[in-house]
Amino acid sequence: MRVVAALGGNALLRRGEPMTAENQRANIAVAARALLPIALEHDLVLTHGNGPQVGLLSLQNAAYKPDEEYPLDILDAETEGMIGYLLEQELGNLLPAGRPLATLLTRIAVSPHDPAFSHPTKPIGPVYDREEAERHAAEKGWSIAPDGAKWRRVVPSPQPTDILEIGVIELLVRAKVIVVCAGGGGIPVVAIDDGGYVGIEAVIDKDFAGALLARSLKADAFLMLTDVDAAYDGWDTPEARPIREATPDELAARTFAPGSMGPKVEAACRFVRSDGGFAAIGSLADAARMLRGEAGTIVTAAGRGGPLGARTGGLVGAAT
Repeated sequence: MRVVAALGGNALLRRGEPMTAENQRANIAVAARALLPIALEHDLVLTHGNGPQVGLLSLQNAAYKPDEEYPLDILDAETEGMIGYLLEQELGNLLPAGRPLATLLTRIAVSPHDPAFSHPTKPIGPVYDREEAERHAAEKGWSIAPDGAKWRRVVPSPQPTDILEIGVIELLVRAKVIVVCAGGGGIPVVAIDDGGYVGIEAVIDKDFAGALLARSLKADAFLMLTDVDAAYDGWDTPEARPIREATPDELAARTFAPGSMGPKVEAACRFVRSDGGFAAIGSLADAARMLRGEAGTIVTAAGRGGPLGARTGGLVGAAT
């Protein structure tokens, strides 16, 4: 079976943790152990977030003179290589010798007219107290917004429209390569008049990019792996209860936090509505159980009967 798994920020860096290489490597080692059963039995394509990492690079970048700073598209590319390397290293250490892995720098087209460019919403970098965030905003020209009890820098997050390297990704998957791609939502680019592309200042939401990746590859399953065990009704209230199974229409009737669970639910719905496979949202530790329909929030089209009804036509646990 073909599985696209999107790793949330908790797989790379837990909230409040120092952004050290050691911490990121330790967290990715945990992620690799959770993904190993899937990698051994299925065709696995990995994507991941990059909010803390691209924000850190942006802060380091600010130490240069203004005309020497690198734009966000180049910083996005740097995080793809950095995180992809760590994922390859840790997962490769667990896999049988000779199992091929590859990280692919992935350009994803967006529209230059996307309304996101006039309304930045994507949080990147570390969290700050409000006073410190406002000082950075004044000094660096940032847009800032609340993130829980703290504040963070926010940047434009346009909708992904096309994955330019999708043909290469398909070739690698067919060759049984575990591919790490579209990391951090991919490298945002826009078309230019001569038929080429140029980078643009933005960070694409990794869940929306993951849904586009899963649709483009005709994946059987799209997993969004995060630090909560499911999407919840009444989150953060005494009446909170996990949603175990739902259709896109059922989820559309509910409300989810726009900066956290909202994009994941929307991404799951996009994939299921357009593809024919199933999506799941849940804890990284439950990745293999989610694939069997035993954990997380399972999203399927009406009447498809859960993961057992995926287009593979057989049990989700069956090896491909």
